[in-house]
Amino acid sequence: MESITINNREEFAQWAIERANAILTEQGSALATAARTGHDRQINDAANTLGQVIVDALLDTFDGLIDTDGD
Repeated sequence: MESITINNREEFAQWAIERANAILTEQGSALATAARTGHDRQINDAANTLGQVIVDALLDTFDGLIDTDGD
């Protein structure tokens, strides 16, 4: 994922919306497809993958925060 600079709350909100949309498009469709098959193992795997992608996105965001106080 490419690096971006977020300068204010509005830019962060827009980024968060776009990132959530991308996650749901990619992983949510896999979960829906697995749910259609009715195979518990596939549903569990897809749900776990969706959860992990969300966690990874949050951790990437946290890791990208910059301390602007100079401490």
